[in-house]
Amino acid sequence: MRIAAAMSGGVDSSVTAYELKKKGHEVIGVTIKTWPKESGELTGERLCCSLEAVQLARSVCEDLDIPFHVIDLSEEFAKEVAGYFMREYEMGRTPNPCIYCNSRIKFGYFLKKARELGAEKIATGHYARVISADGHCYLAEGVDKKKDQSYFLYDIPRETLASIEFPLGGCTKDEVRRIAEAQGFVTAYQPSSQDICFVSEKGDYRGYLHEKGVKAFTPGSILDTEGRVVGEHKGIAGYTVGQRKGLGSALGEPAYVIKIDPANNTIVVGDKEDAMHGKVRIGGINRLTLDKFDRPERLEVKIRYASGKAPAIVTPKGEDEAVVEFEKDQFAPTPGQAAVFYREEIVVGGGWIEEVL
Repeated sequence: MRIAAAMSGGVDSSVTAYELKKKGHEVIGVTIKTWPKESGELTGERLCCSLEAVQLARSVCEDLDIPFHVIDLSEEFAKEVAGYFMREYEMGRTPNPCIYCNSRIKFGYFLKKARELGAEKIATGHYARVISADGHCYLAEGVDKKKDQSYFLYDIPRETLASIEFPLGGCTKDEVRRIAEAQGFVTAYQPSSQDICFVSEKGDYRGYLHEKGVKAFTPGSILDTEGRVVGEHKGIAGYTVGQRKGLGSALGEPAYVIKIDPANNTIVVGDKEDAMHGKVRIGGINRLTLDKFDRPERLEVKIRYASGKAPAIVTPKGEDEAVVEFEKDQFAPTPGQAAVFYREEIVVGGGWIEEVL
């Protein structure tokens, strides 16, 4: 089978291509170019699509004796991912560009381009699995729970699961590094890319937003839960719900961001108890297994990548909205982040947190 392997210049994608070839597949190595043309000289290990990354990916493909291509999706990335990233911060939300990139770029545009190259499937180095059973394909957690990336994949179109391979789903990160070392790949000791891959190493995401002219850096008031001014913020784009450090408020005790109000350009802070909530409204639901989502479902839900799964009742409110009510309050549910539903190891679906109730 001809499979196009997404090559980021890292150890995971290198071993992905190796494992596919070892199984006898005809493998095509592909690096997705996502930086805009005017930023074509971006360099540094923080950038998974930098010039160095392309060179590393090309080197591994030469070692494996497989074809290598660079696909330019910079326009699509700017529109679909970078644009979304900036809009969310302007609205006082905290975006998750990795999820957006996966569903729209890697498992959207890249799949289409791969088919133009004659590939039947695409493969990435994600730590997740696609399980076939009963004539259906299901997205499942990776075996290595510490590296599992199924949270970032919940929004991929259901119909594309049959066209995806995750060769590392049954591996641990240590096993992957050992394979890369044994094969002598130049990427064997390459550090993992950063979450926000398109933000250069010259500064954090705030610098990127400043550079792009995002209008969310006007100073404003920091309020306590009683509406009293306790400090001044530097612009709502620099804060996220649940944040504790860098608030500069004068509460005299640890404080957390519990609400961002873009309409009034204010941030509300409180103690940790104020940041605990048990109910959220979500929208833009992607259903991977729920054929009939017309009644409450008891599921496990993750509200951020690093959090554990928590029992909850998910109640549909129309075709693509739902209310998630947790058995126990969760710390800082954040508008703009994803709530991902699980039934044991299977990803049922998920949606974007719109409102804390």
